[in-house]
Amino acid sequence: AAYTMDSHNVQRHVGQDGFVHNEGDVQVGGFSPYPIDYGSILPQEGECTNLLVPVCLSASHMAFGSIRMEPVFMVLGQSAATAAVLTIRSGTTVQNLDYAALRTQLESDQQVLVWTGPKRSTPVGIDPKSLPGIVIDDEQAERIGFDSHSSSVGPYIGIGYRHDGADGKGRQSAVFRAGITEAGKYSIRIAYSAFNNRSVSVPVVVADASGEHRYVLNQQQKPTDGPFRSVGEQTFTAGDNVQITISNNATEGHVIIDAVQLLPQ
Repeated sequence: AAYTMDSHNVQRHVGQDGFVHNEGDVQVGGFSPYPIDYGSILPQEGECTNLLVPVCLSASHMAFGSIRMEPVFMVLGQSAATAAVLTIRSGTTVQNLDYAALRTQLESDQQVLVWTGPKRSTPVGIDPKSLPGIVIDDEQAERIGFDSHSSSVGPYIGIGYRHDGADGKGRQSAVFRAGITEAGKYSIRIAYSAFNNRSVSVPVVVADASGEHRYVLNQQQKPTDGPFRSVGEQTFTAGDNVQITISNNATEGHVIIDAVQLLPQ
């Protein structure tokens, strides 16, 4: 099987922020094809010896969210039928069927039992503490909206990133706060995962004692340094309290918030 882990939300509710939220939705993909064990379609031998279960097989809720697709059921059905025929011919039980014989037959029918193609790796989050400068993760930001969480597209900081769901335009924002302890020039770097459904005009406002400085970020462009892209440089003094606000005002597409880094130059 190779389909995305796809478990639909179980309910919706209106939060205190006035937005409608889904609960229980799991969408995780980007992994390589994986094998399904023959034993998962068999009952215990003490319960039944002539039954194969290619659809309601033994799997966790999360795994079945990926398995439960028509092409997978077709392959499982063919495998179960082949096992049934070989079991009858050999006069044995489904649990004691010679797996080597089953494998030989399935491979002659051009089933892929072992994936030898390219292997896709799941993105791994970068520990904010491992990065230089001042790093504020989205988990530390003061948010209005941006309740959708994802880790589908890497690299990213921490455990993932948040997005606006391409919805609620003009009503979602995140404030990243940083205290400056050393005076100097800093590069203001925004972490995000680029994709073709992202916004090309994400507003970034940096406020300090000198006022507000406005930038625009194209999140369809790949970051230039790992997950980060610099939007500009500013000089801060020791004791400054810097506030970086990312919002979805006047945007189209998904707006991503992941982390902000103030990197001394």
